[in-house]
Amino acid sequence: MKCFGVDVGGTTVKMGLFEEDGTILDKWEIATDISEEGKAILPNIAASLEKKIEEHGLLKEDIIGVGVGVPAPVTSEGIVNGSANLGWKYKEVKRELEEMTGLKAAIGNDANVAALGEMWKGGGAGEKNMVMVTLGTGVGGGVIIGGRVLVGEHGGGGEIGHICVNYEETDHCGCGNRGCLEQYASATGIVRLAKQKLGQEMRPTILNKEDVTAKDVFDAVKAGDEVAKEIAVAFGRYLGYGLANLATVVDPAVFVIGGGVSKAGEVLIPYIREPYMERAFFANRNVKFVLAELGNDAGICGSAKLVLDD
Repeated sequence: MKCFGVDVGGTTVKMGLFEEDGTILDKWEIATDISEEGKAILPNIAASLEKKIEEHGLLKEDIIGVGVGVPAPVTSEGIVNGSANLGWKYKEVKRELEEMTGLKAAIGNDANVAALGEMWKGGGAGEKNMVMVTLGTGVGGGVIIGGRVLVGEHGGGGEIGHICVNYEETDHCGCGNRGCLEQYASATGIVRLAKQKLGQEMRPTILNKEDVTAKDVFDAVKAGDEVAKEIAVAFGRYLGYGLANLATVVDPAVFVIGGGVSKAGEVLIPYIREPYMERAFFANRNVKFVLAELGNDAGICGSAKLVLDD
């Protein structure tokens, strides 16, 4: 038996055909058509899946179903109540895709399904209780408890980027609140910390305030730049303390660190682990911090696992 995994992004839709054991038989992508409130996205996916079924000489009876990750909160019924990246308002994704394809569909938030993928075939393999932290333009998260994704009542489970980590913050996060983890631990948050630091720094540094990036900061850390190290310490303190708070609720075995910022590599881990250990509840101290391993395949792998477990 086979299944499909689909990862819907704002620019491209990544898709894969899987064996039940997670072996990827084929993977491809199509453009995401977000015109007219994204009305063509699901029909385009359905057409692409139909084409692959024909290419591989499969019957619908050979396919367990299709799992889909989307950049939005998703209810347990597979309903999206708005996605800024896709143009969707209210969308019954599960029902519509099942009607279009004739296949069972399972729908989840993209960060949640990426976490599921990392638990199945990546950095969290072998664990059933884990948190994936995605450090990109924003901070995403996926919480796995007992091998199942934490979705919540409104599809907002695992939105760890919006844990409040600074009650004194006056600037607003993109979500409208203030002091969110995303304001300090995302790629844009690291740039924000760097510019604040460089605006008052008198010591020599290889960093340039005008065009500094998160990559620049960690490249400078690797080069031994003291100013960059202090920026990394500030980043790590916000993230480590936030994860220590989260751990008191979900008690993971492992934190898997992914997203574009994680490309800095192992240099990240001590900056997160050390402040975490400063604040961790004693029962949550025996936890691993690892880098994500699946890269761009995390979403399709997790989506496939989602439908296999459904």
